[in-house]
Amino acid sequence: MQTKVFSPTESELQKAIKEYLLWHGWFVFKIHQSLGSYKGIADLYAIKNGISVWIEVKTLSGTQSEHQNQFQEDIESHGGIYIIARSLEGLKKDLRLLELEQKSREKSVRN
Repeated sequence: MQTKVFSPTESELQKAIKEYLLWHGWFVFKIHQSLGSYKGIADLYAIKNGISVWIEVKTLSGTQSEHQNQFQEDIESHGGIYIIARSLEGLKKDLRLLELEQKSREKSVRN
């Protein structure tokens, strides 16, 4: 008997990520694509304690479009943080690393 693995849709994952971030003190909002929007802009933007993060939500098999790749390059080339979130657990791990990096930078500035 084969076990079926639950794989949330992109919108379900996006909702879960947004709720998690809000619950943990992040200011987060969903970005709605519309006429005149920056092509490829990430799905979510979040900020907490000076850490700003652009989050593109993808299923396990989802891939970025050419415009999404370009947006990621634009953000990162300007020193921004861009995360591709394929699961809530993966996002939690990425955020813990970011918070540890920030604490390390703050500690080195104080010393």
